[in-house]
Amino acid sequence: MIEVKNLTKIYGNETVLDIPGLTIHKGDSFGLVGNNGAGKTTFFRLILDLIRANTGIVKSKGDDVTSTADWKYYTGSYLDQSFLIDFLTAEEYFEFLNQIHGLSKGDLEQFYIEFKEIFNDEILGKEKFIRDLSHGNKQKVGIAAALMARPEILILDEPFNGLDPSTQIRMIKLLNNLKTNHHTTMLISSHDLKHVTDVCQRIAILEKGKIIHDLETNRNTIGILENYFSV
Repeated sequence: MIEVKNLTKIYGNETVLDIPGLTIHKGDSFGLVGNNGAGKTTFFRLILDLIRANTGIVKSKGDDVTSTADWKYYTGSYLDQSFLIDFLTAEEYFEFLNQIHGLSKGDLEQFYIEFKEIFNDEILGKEKFIRDLSHGNKQKVGIAAALMARPEILILDEPFNGLDPSTQIRMIKLLNNLKTNHHTTMLISSHDLKHVTDVCQRIAILEKGKIIHDLETNRNTIGILENYFSV
């Protein structure tokens, strides 16, 4: 579903990403872990055509993401708060996106029902602008917005960051439901090794822009990851 070939990103004299080849198949749940500056967000930004590579190509369903906008209609993403329109309330933002996606009023009502547990009575009906929400609640809005149109591909950068423990558990349940029942292709980066192994069937370790390991998740994976990062 996503194919990467000879992908590099260079800033000045520093190569921040160098991936000769990578394939993420339809229905894969792909986790990306690494220390700060490893290149995780850079990789996601290249997939979403937010920045341009120095060399190489990213294909989504066989199409170069830089030469077509078709992938945008089946891809949902949330990387950071710049994805939000923070001078709107959450309801105004969701209503705007509902119209952009060509969805109905009934679709929006169903969306609110599906995210009731995640929102936990902290988002809707508060008459707050998104900019005035806590970091964790902004996270909830951004992730929910990424899922509104039921995308085939979901890309999330540090989705558990800033969430309280109850919401982290609910988010894991939500993502696993998408994986199991909707076969959503997911790319998720996280510093939380436990959570990423709870959700992703495959995990890659990124270090200094290079994929060092690409692991199928099993009961030993969390130990392998912890040992790697404890050295």
